[in-house]
Amino acid sequence: MTHVADPAPNPHASAEEVRAAFDDPKLANVLYHDWEAGTYDEKWSISYDERCISYATDVFNAVAGEEGQPYATAMELGSGTGFFLLNLMQGGVIKKGSVTDLSPGMVEVALRNARNLGLDVDGRVADAERIPYDDNTFDLVVGHAVLHHIPDVPAALREVLRVLKPGGRFVFAGEPTKIGDLYARKLGQLTWWLTTNVTRLPALRGWRRPQDELDESSRAAALEAVVDLHTFDPADLERTALRAGAVDVRAVTEEFSAALAGWPIRTFEAAVPQEKLTVRWRLFAYHLWLRLSAVDKKVLTRVLPRQLFYNVMITGTKPPEPAEL
Repeated sequence: MTHVADPAPNPHASAEEVRAAFDDPKLANVLYHDWEAGTYDEKWSISYDERCISYATDVFNAVAGEEGQPYATAMELGSGTGFFLLNLMQGGVIKKGSVTDLSPGMVEVALRNARNLGLDVDGRVADAERIPYDDNTFDLVVGHAVLHHIPDVPAALREVLRVLKPGGRFVFAGEPTKIGDLYARKLGQLTWWLTTNVTRLPALRGWRRPQDELDESSRAAALEAVVDLHTFDPADLERTALRAGAVDVRAVTEEFSAALAGWPIRTFEAAVPQEKLTVRWRLFAYHLWLRLSAVDKKVLTRVLPRQLFYNVMITGTKPPEPAEL
C-alpha cells in the first residue's frame, strides 16, 4: 500500500481529515486557519502599530463614516488574529470587543494579541451562521476578509442583524470582487510560475526556497482555494444585505492599481527565502502600495466602474425599534 504523507494543516489533523476537508468547506476553514494561525500576521504583514491602525480606521471610515464613534461594544466575525477589531480599538473606534472565529487556533492568537495590547476583549469559537450571542447584544459587528469564507452569506448576515442592537451597524471589508479576484489569481499564478522556474537557474539558486517548503506552499494554496468560496459583485452584495433585513446599505470598492502590483509582490515574497526580503525591499513594497492606493482613491475611483476594484466593503444598519404610540 502506498504511504500517504500527512500535510497536517492542523498539527492535530490526520491525512484523512485533510482529504475530507476538500468536500467540507467548514472543516477546510478550521484546518487551514488553524494551520495558518501562528504565522498569519507575518504572512500578511499584519501589525498592531500606527501603520495598521491607520489602515483599519481609514477603511472603516471610508465606508461607514465617523458618526457614532466610539462604539461601546463590538464583535468581529471571523476575526482571524484580530487584525481589524484590535486596530479599530486602538484607533478609538471601539471601546470593548469580542472576537469570534470558526478556527480555535485563530481565536487563541487573537486573544493573545489583545492581552499583549492591553485591550478589553473576550472571544468564542463560533460558526458565522449560528453566532453564539444573544439578540441585541452589540452596537457594531465588523469583519475583514470573512464573508467569502462563509457557505451561507445571507444566513450569516441575518445572524449579524440578530445580535446587533436596534440601530446598530455592521461593516465588512476586504472582500474580493468577481473581476478583482480573477485578475489577482491570474497574476499570482503567473508570478509563482515565473519565480519558481527562474530560480532554477544556477545563478539564482540562492533565491529558491527548498523544494519541501514550495510543496507545502502548494498544498496550502490548494486548501486555500477550498476555503475561498465566494467573490462578490458590489450591487449584488448590497441586495443580499437588504434582503437579510438591513437598511442604509452601502458598498464601496478600493484597490485597483494597488492590487495589480500587490498580488505579484505578495506571491514573489511567498516563493523566495525570507532572508532575501530585506528591510529595503519591505519598505519599497509598502511605500509602493501606499502610493498606488492614493492613486486609486484620488483618481481611479472617480473614473472606473466600482466592480473593477479588488476589494469591496459594505455597511448597513439594523432597523431601529418602532416608536411607541
